[in-house]
Amino acid sequence: MQLYIIRHAQSVNNALWTQTGSGNGRSPDPLLTDKGQQQARFLAEYLANHGDESAPVAEDLHNRNGYHFTHLYTSLMQRAIATGCVIAERVNLPLVAWEIIHEFGGIFEHNLDTDERIGLPGPNRAYFAVHYPNLILPDSLGEAGWWQRPFEPREQAMQRAKTFLDELQRRHGSSDRVAIITHGGFFVAIMRTLMGFSTLDNSEGENQLWLHANNTSITRLDFGEDRIGLVYLNRIDHLPTDLIT
Repeated sequence: MQLYIIRHAQSVNNALWTQTGSGNGRSPDPLLTDKGQQQARFLAEYLANHGDESAPVAEDLHNRNGYHFTHLYTSLMQRAIATGCVIAERVNLPLVAWEIIHEFGGIFEHNLDTDERIGLPGPNRAYFAVHYPNLILPDSLGEAGWWQRPFEPREQAMQRAKTFLDELQRRHGSSDRVAIITHGGFFVAIMRTLMGFSTLDNSEGENQLWLHANNTSITRLDFGEDRIGLVYLNRIDHLPTDLIT
């Protein structure tokens, strides 16, 4: 099985942090910026058109023959859904929501005065039906918002990453090419889990490890019977220089 981890396109929170270095004024569930929408279109065109199948490569570790996803999943956060909708249309796949691949913290409001993070309900089924009518939602989602929980501590993201990896291998077989539209923090949680780390933060005595994931970057992992191969990390070939964020 091939797993392609794709970070969402630039959100208004990403742009806010780049411009100010602060989360003051952040949105609990941000949309894409204009630049983010352009990034998503470049990525979708690349995934749909990249590759030359007339010149097959025996072991196609660089996707020279294209991507050919068999499944496309997104988190229920709007920046991921908006990115995924553009991809789904171009690669002609259904976009399926997979709640567990959301960003750590969940849907929350951050009070900068008290540093308190307060969980919010998040959008419900009716909201998604209006704004993202082609998104395939989990049966469990009703008229209550999908989050409906307190702020998620960072350590729970690592637990989710382990659960995701276990469920991924239960759902999919060796010939599947699975793409997920997820988030920078959850990407790090997946990678640190595979590397044997127990937390998102470096513990005392550990070497400092930072994993980069640009907006719309692609990371590929190949799952075999006895090993998992990191084929490439944070690939952004599809973006012109002025759109790299």
